[in-house]
Amino acid sequence: MTSVSPRRRREILDALRRGTVPSNGLDQLAVGLGHFETELDTELEVVAAGGAMFKAVRGDYGSGKTFFARWLADRALKRSFVVAEVQINEIDTPLHKLETVYRRAIESLRTASVPPSALRPILDSWLFTVESDAEGQQVDVDDLLERRLNAVAGRAPIFPLAIRAYRRMVEADNHDGADGVVAWLGGQPHVAAKVKREAGIKGDLDHFLAMGFLRGLLAVLADSGNAGLLLVLDEVETLQRMRADVRAKALNALRQLVDEIHDGHYPGLYLLITGTPAFFEGRQGVQLLPPLADRLHTDFTRDPKFDNPRAPQLRLTAFDLDKLTELGIRVRDLYAGGATHPERVQDTADNAFLAKFAEAVAGQLGGRVGIAPRLFLRKLIDVLDTIDIHEDFDPYRDHEIRISAAELGDVERAALTADDIDLDLG
Repeated sequence: MTSVSPRRRREILDALRRGTVPSNGLDQLAVGLGHFETELDTELEVVAAGGAMFKAVRGDYGSGKTFFARWLADRALKRSFVVAEVQINEIDTPLHKLETVYRRAIESLRTASVPPSALRPILDSWLFTVESDAEGQQVDVDDLLERRLNAVAGRAPIFPLAIRAYRRMVEADNHDGADGVVAWLGGQPHVAAKVKREAGIKGDLDHFLAMGFLRGLLAVLADSGNAGLLLVLDEVETLQRMRADVRAKALNALRQLVDEIHDGHYPGLYLLITGTPAFFEGRQGVQLLPPLADRLHTDFTRDPKFDNPRAPQLRLTAFDLDKLTELGIRVRDLYAGGATHPERVQDTADNAFLAKFAEAVAGQLGGRVGIAPRLFLRKLIDVLDTIDIHEDFDPYRDHEIRISAAELGDVERAALTADDIDLDLG
């Protein structure tokens, strides 16, 4: 593992205590992903140089697809990318309504230093860059701004109109108007009619305008020094539950996105989707649209150790007890680096204990190791805290693993059987 600052260590451990995924530092927790690193970093470099990339990640429930996406996002943020994550679902964010997908992406837009939504800070940073460049080149700011906007206009003609209006309103201290224009650029509905009149814009975002705005955003990101945009569409398998006509529209929208990315229409975009094997191989998913199935086809008949990380799809293998134990070792070592009594933590929670602990937590979940990591880590942090605080604490003697219904998420609850028995670490 890479070195970690005390503040970052604390943030990671505090998140694990709450049973949540840390907002950063996922490299400290990544197990079994090392064989992807080199190729993914290369792909990020291609995108940062003005290219575009599409990737699909497949895995069963509990295989770590969402963790993978956030781990890649963490790597992208460190390379000056902007990141957005969208959870696809049939009610709030259906894949075929790209205007809604765009709106959710903007709502989650973040940089390494700016939390969601980072659209307004990004626009402000870009305008500041234009003004600084104008001063350095000793040219008129408005003239340089128009030249920069002309480049954006080629991808989204109405995008520059809204940006000009935003700049005017900022300079006039019209805060409500500026907020309204940013909301409109972000795809938010119900922007006040008065704001639209003042800005010279009409209507709300639709499917085609949203994609134009995405192109405009990518141009602004590139012009303001960002490496690009990593856009994650998580849980795309939910479209299998949609009506046949809606599912067909969603699959076709995905095909169009893939084709336009490959054709170079979205320079600076890395699009990552996640889904289950059933979505990619089943009769209610990708296979319903042969052109899309052909574009995503990847041979997974070989041993997983020979998987090709350059292929359109990446396969995540099941989380087993060895990986869960390795995860425990990583967290134990991370914890010990900031513990009051690091030697006691290392000696008491040794590797043999962690293996038994992993087995016990998985046993409480009916042996479903794939869904165990969150609860395993939460309970492990509690044990490590107790070891660090109480000198006479012996987890073999003084600790019994119990998982209450209140601790379970939906997937975890489904895996817990009615015949659970308490497992003894001894």
